Amino acid sequence: MATAQATTRTASGPPGNGPLAALRERPALAKILALLVVAAVAVPLAHARWGGGVWPGALTVDLSGPLGEVNDWIIGNRDSHPLFLYFFGHISNAVVLSVRGVYLALLALGWAGVTAVAALVAWRTAGWRLALTAGLSFLLCGLLGMWVPTMQTLALMVVAVLVSVVLGLLLGLAGGLSDRTFRVLRPVLDTMQVLPAFAYLLPVVLVFGIGVPGAVLATVVYAAPPMARLTALGLRGADPGVMEAVASLGATGRQRLLSARLPLARKELLLGLNQTIMMALSMAVIASVIGAGGLGDRVYQALSSVDVGAALAAGIPIVLLAVVLDRTTEAAGRRIGAEPTGPAALRGARGWGLAALIAAAVAVVGRFTGGRIWPEGTVVPIAEPVNTAKDWMVDHLYTGVPVIGGTADWAAHFTNWVLNPLRDGLQGLPWWAVLLIVAALAWTIGTWRTAATAVLAMAAIGVLGVWDLSMDTLSQVVAAVAVTLVLGFGIAVGAARSRRLERLLRPVLDVFQTMPQFVYLIPVVALFGVGRAPAAAAAVVYALPAVVRITTQGLRGVDPAAMECARSLGATSGQRLRQVQIPLARPALLLAVNQGVVLVLAVVIIGGLVGSGALGYEVVFGLAQGDLATGLVAGAAIVCLGLMLDRVTQPTTRRQRKES
Repeated sequence: MATAQATTRTASGPPGNGPLAALRERPALAKILALLVVAAVAVPLAHARWGGGVWPGALTVDLSGPLGEVNDWIIGNRDSHPLFLYFFGHISNAVVLSVRGVYLALLALGWAGVTAVAALVAWRTAGWRLALTAGLSFLLCGLLGMWVPTMQTLALMVVAVLVSVVLGLLLGLAGGLSDRTFRVLRPVLDTMQVLPAFAYLLPVVLVFGIGVPGAVLATVVYAAPPMARLTALGLRGADPGVMEAVASLGATGRQRLLSARLPLARKELLLGLNQTIMMALSMAVIASVIGAGGLGDRVYQALSSVDVGAALAAGIPIVLLAVVLDRTTEAAGRRIGAEPTGPAALRGARGWGLAALIAAAVAVVGRFTGGRIWPEGTVVPIAEPVNTAKDWMVDHLYTGVPVIGGTADWAAHFTNWVLNPLRDGLQGLPWWAVLLIVAALAWTIGTWRTAATAVLAMAAIGVLGVWDLSMDTLSQVVAAVAVTLVLGFGIAVGAARSRRLERLLRPVLDVFQTMPQFVYLIPVVALFGVGRAPAAAAAVVYALPAVVRITTQGLRGVDPAAMECARSLGATSGQRLRQVQIPLARPALLLAVNQGVVLVLAVVIIGGLVGSGALGYEVVFGLAQGDLATGLVAGAAIVCLGLMLDRVTQPTTRRQRKES
């Protein structure tokens, strides 16, 4: 009897080593098996009811009629209805007056005064090196002949950032102080974060029309979410010990907020300000499509005529503004809580007072010498030599290059060998197969809620009736992301191993990361022509810096003890990378993938301006024709596509959800 029991135990294996235990040790495999069981039941039923080809027409809802009626009502009542006259009209007037006031103030300071203010603020915030950078940056804007457009963009940005910060602070306070509000705000902010900037423009244009008000309000909607999110996270992350100590002293809720929560969240607040400024600058350029003016308008005009020189002349000031604003707010965040440095006479209010006096003196001297705007005689034109270089590159690289072929040949090969097969494959897959693939990807790295959100987002695309167009856009995104990740991971591995290479790459990545999306389209159109390949190329260049930065930081952040242990065991450099660094840096790598997907999607949508077609073209067409139905349906599909891509590339665990 004992022998039989022993034999039975041997055959079934030791306790805890059965199939169920193996599945518990491999949760991803368990999820896939569970999904296969569900598919075995649901797929035959769905196939029998709706078929297995493209999204069934019976599950499609035609929104063109209702949206067309809304569009007609807005256009017909925009000049007479009280809602527009006494609400939206007052908002529009306030925005116009605010932007005009800031612009006139900048002109009153003159080019010398504005340059002095920028340099002195950078000096007081980050030191003399950034002050020198800020002063030279504004002088270079004048030398390029872009002083007035720069002031127009700066005026629009000042108003948009102020409104975005106030709105973001209010939403962040609500989310930081109330769990229920935070749960409601979080999916809204997630959706707004993945929505490409181009999709904000059409609804704003319908309500406010073409011009500065629509541009400012579109910028506010786009730039406020980072401030709201980081404010809420900063308030919710306040040290419980400090908060309990303040409460024990009898402080009221308002006193606890002002004396403890907000001071403890200062770094998050400044990071939110930094992100808001950068996103506002990006959106202010994109909003040139609806009449924002300034530097973005110069870039947009250059895009329409494929004028690389004019685009570069307007793009450089945008990059300089972005670098100065980014470095200044970043330095302010680093100095929080640090010991003050420098002479005692220049610390605190005294230093700021001295800076204000110097700026005022420079502005007065500049005005008396006729320096309201940059003198035209000192402008250095760069458009002609840049266009000459571009023409030479097109003549020698576009086609006919021996052995390797020209850029036009590369674009044709990429389209025929990658984009077309990928698009045809996605469009040829049964709709239920696409949903299953999305569910498998999202559930493998996340939770069932993540998978449900991703599947519902894809199903909403089908319901909207733009399934084939969305598959076309998805094929462009997948192809561009694949190229971005191959290049980005390769560059990041080299940068993680070499400090010198990282230092050399940093200014290049800074420039590429702050360059407006429109600027990337112009050289790729000149070199690759129009179509889907140029849009994919521009998306790769735009998303590459973020992927390289995040991956490099992740690989460098691996525990040195683990690396030293692997080295002592005789592991080669390649083995340490594959078996130690990459597994330990997995969260950073997944974040790099997630950010690459979001950034690629944004540029692929804007690629509708250069012939990428699909959803991007629908948004551009709806914006150009004022067609709310076409534009909003495509915009909603872009939101769903972005939400799905975000969920399948963003790992989420139960523990992370509880902590958040």
